[in-house]
Amino acid sequence: MAHLPSRRLLPLNALKAFEAAGRHLNFTAAAEELSVTLSAISHQIRQLEELLGVPLFHRTKKGLVLSTEGQLILPDVQEGFDHLASALSKLEARRGEGTLTVSMLSTFAMRWFIPRLPRFEAQYPDIEVRITTSIKPADLEREGIDCAIRHGDGHWPGVSATRLFSESLVPVAHPKFTKGKDAVRKPPDLKGRKLLHSQNRREDWRIWLNAAGIKDKAIDPNSGPVFETRSYAIQAAVQGMGIAIMDPELAAEEIAAGRLVKLFDGTALPLTNAYWFVCLEHMADAPRIKAMRDWLVQDVAARSRPQS
Repeated sequence: MAHLPSRRLLPLNALKAFEAAGRHLNFTAAAEELSVTLSAISHQIRQLEELLGVPLFHRTKKGLVLSTEGQLILPDVQEGFDHLASALSKLEARRGEGTLTVSMLSTFAMRWFIPRLPRFEAQYPDIEVRITTSIKPADLEREGIDCAIRHGDGHWPGVSATRLFSESLVPVAHPKFTKGKDAVRKPPDLKGRKLLHSQNRREDWRIWLNAAGIKDKAIDPNSGPVFETRSYAIQAAVQGMGIAIMDPELAAEEIAAGRLVKLFDGTALPLTNAYWFVCLEHMADAPRIKAMRDWLVQDVAARSRPQS
């Protein structure tokens, strides 16, 4: 390789172009990601190749491939940019104020997190919380997200996870289902009733029925309307359309107001998964993130789930 420049003169734009093109193996995709023209990407990579004195890519019938030298340096270039991004994010987080971006499922945001948000903002008026929702786990580093609330077993690589509360399931319904001669008093009374589902939780009724020992084939855990989110299923239950299976934390407002009731003896079936506050490991002590995590843990403890 040719004589390399000092750190002060490193061609950062050319290295960015190489990293993006090496990741996509496509100059056009790299140009779109970096918001530059295709010719700019080609020019920057050509400059880098001239500086290094070696080719970094080869064009084949199957498309763009990295040369041997390109394969050699790409991981280190990527790691270098990751370190730069990490250093800048640490500096930003250490300010202790400003915007805090939190990712979570939309139903969880609407029904659990947002009702608590005014209390957090009252205690931390200098922290502006920005909520982003997705059905997929957020890539905290690549998407620029400070922290997230995830559902699962708490084992995710590269993140610090703090348990908030365990998940459970209980059938909930409009109070009319508990009155009259046709009231739903025992699990077998679900026969002939319309079961409500959410799209991403299609197994919840099956799990609960199995745990309750219900083997009556007339009670089909797959039957009944399917809604896009659990919020919609809760609203359908409030309207008396059928019986929903739900974590009582997500229907707490409706249960407290009497718009929904927990059926049978109200005992919720505990599940193995839980809700966790997560952030990148190296950001766990950043003031904004620590403030949110500690506040949520304390709020959950102070408003502990009622024992049914």
